Amino acid sequence: MNKTLIAVGIASLLSLSSMNSFAGKHHRHNNSFEDTARVVDVEPLYTNVRVASPYRDCYKQPHHRESNSQNQSYTGTIAGGIIGGVVGNQFGGGSGKKIMTAAGALLGGSVGRDLTYQNSSHRNTYREQCHVSKRYHQEKRINGYLVTYKYKGQRYTTEMDQRPGKRIPVQVSVRPSHSYY
Repeated sequence: MNKTLIAVGIASLLSLSSMNSFAGKHHRHNNSFEDTARVVDVEPLYTNVRVASPYRDCYKQPHHRESNSQNQSYTGTIAGGIIGGVVGNQFGGGSGKKIMTAAGALLGGSVGRDLTYQNSSHRNTYREQCHVSKRYHQEKRINGYLVTYKYKGQRYTTEMDQRPGKRIPVQVSVRPSHSYY
């Protein structure tokens, strides 16, 4: 029973001593330990970045379309010839009247054919043409933070990737000085 009490006592002392060493805020590793320092100033560090923004550029372009000439009607040519003959018949006299009627019919037929051809076989339509281009501009982006902190009355500065809170962890290293008194 004495051996059991001694073993329990030794185990208790060992666990208490190990708990005691971890109870403080300092963790010691090879002459160094971690502590916290108070942040006194934070300044963002900026960098200029060239940014591309795509945009769509569209415009209307004429598109020539021809219809099939086999399906064309001769109505325009015939109607133009009749109208031209009637108008031509109003001018001239005798055999000149016949010449003016014939000339009016030919001219009217030609005009009627041209109007029919222009309105049906050659149509200019517009197609929208688009392409994607890029516009470039400069932007300021945060690249990190210049952090000033105070530890044991001394001010220190470091760069950090993220904005810190009110306190930051610091690694404190202790080593003997080479100057002796």
